[in-house]
Amino acid sequence: MLQNIRVVLVNTSHPGNIGGAARAMKNMGLSRLVLVDPQGFPSHEADARASGASDVLESAQVVATLEDALVGCNLVLGTSARDRRIPWPLLDPRECGQKSVEEAGQGIEVALVFGREYAGLTNEELQRCHYHVHIPSDPQFSSLNLAAAVQVLAYEVRMAWLAAQGQAQRALKPEVNSLRSVELATSDEMERFYAHLENTLVQIGFLDPAQPKHLMARLRRLYGRSSVNRSEMSILRGILTETQKFARGEAHKRKDQ
Repeated sequence: MLQNIRVVLVNTSHPGNIGGAARAMKNMGLSRLVLVDPQGFPSHEADARASGASDVLESAQVVATLEDALVGCNLVLGTSARDRRIPWPLLDPRECGQKSVEEAGQGIEVALVFGREYAGLTNEELQRCHYHVHIPSDPQFSSLNLAAAVQVLAYEVRMAWLAAQGQAQRALKPEVNSLRSVELATSDEMERFYAHLENTLVQIGFLDPAQPKHLMARLRRLYGRSSVNRSEMSILRGILTETQKFARGEAHKRKDQ
C-alpha cells in the first residue's frame, strides 16, 4: 500500500532539507522520493541529514518538471500555506493521510507534493493538484521547515495506515478495486486533456487567450474533483475532436460564402 505513495519535492534549494525529508519518510515507512530540479543534489549535506535513510536518497528519482514527477499518478495532493483567489478542495493533514491511504490501498498512485522553501508551490503547480493540503500552524509563526512539513504529512499517512491495518477487509471486492485503478485517468493524461480542451475552447471562441481570466483554472478544479476514468477520458477527448472538426467546417463555409 505505502509503495503507491510518492513524496515530490519541487526545486529544493537546500540539499540538507532533502536529506531531512528522506529521514522523515523512512521513519514513517515511505520510500519513494521524487525530486524536481533540485539544487546541489546529490551532496554530502543531504547524506548527513538523512542519517540512516541513505537508501531513500539513493533510489530517489530526479526529474526536470513537476509534470514528469506526476506521470502515472491518479491522486495529487499539494501543500499550500497561502489563501488562493480561486477556492480549491482543501484537506488538513489528517484528512490528507486518510485520503492517501484509502486511495493507495485500492492500487491508486498518490503524490504528496511540497514546494520551494522560500515560496512554496506556484499557482500553476497547485492547479495540477486534486486537493490542497494546509498545515494549520500558528499564524504568528506559520513558516514550516520543508523536512518538518514532510514529517507532518508522513506521520498522518502512517497513522492512517496503522488504522487501516486494524480494520476489517473492505466491502469493495478486489476485482472492482483493480478495475478502478486501471481505468482512472493519470495526471499526465489529464494534462493532455486540459491542453486539448483549452485549444478547442480557443478555436470555438469560448476562451479569449488575451483575456483568459480564470476559466482554465476553474475547469481544472471541476474535472480534478470528478475522478475521471480512462473510459470517460476517451469520451471527452472524442467530443473535443469532433467539436474541432465541426468548427473547422463552419469556418470553411463562412470563407466560401
